[in-house]
Amino acid sequence: MNAFHFPLEKVLDLRKQQLKLEEAQFRRHLRALAEIDRRRAEYEAAGAAAEQQVRGWDPLFGRELHALGVFRLHTKQRELDLARPRSECQKQIAAQQKAMLEARRRVRLLERMKERRLAEWQAAADREVEQLASESYLAAWVRRGGNARD
Repeated sequence: MNAFHFPLEKVLDLRKQQLKLEEAQFRRHLRALAEIDRRRAEYEAAGAAAEQQVRGWDPLFGRELHALGVFRLHTKQRELDLARPRSECQKQIAAQQKAMLEARRRVRLLERMKERRLAEWQAAADREVEQLASESYLAAWVRRGGNARD
């Protein structure tokens, strides 16, 4: 019997490569979101640290409070400026996740088809071996004269 050959093997390999690309893009979008969140947290921490530092000053003058207020407004504005890119990034992640799941579904479909074809091939091979064994036994039996004792 011939060796097993899946006719769609090249298609399966292509689908696996596409899945890897989709997964890589998904991870890239996740890293971009993490970077936006990291920057937002830095702005928030800088504003809180500045406020904490100013509260410890004695004496505290109005111009220092004014500078703190301006700085806090600046950090809040930077945080708000990141809201739109973060929202866009989340949309990209959702779209990329959908594409990645579709690519994964296509790969699984071909893998299941390959497994089914392999099982069919294996069953046919087993039947062929069984048939050859039966024929071999009968041929040996006939050579021995077909005694009923065997």
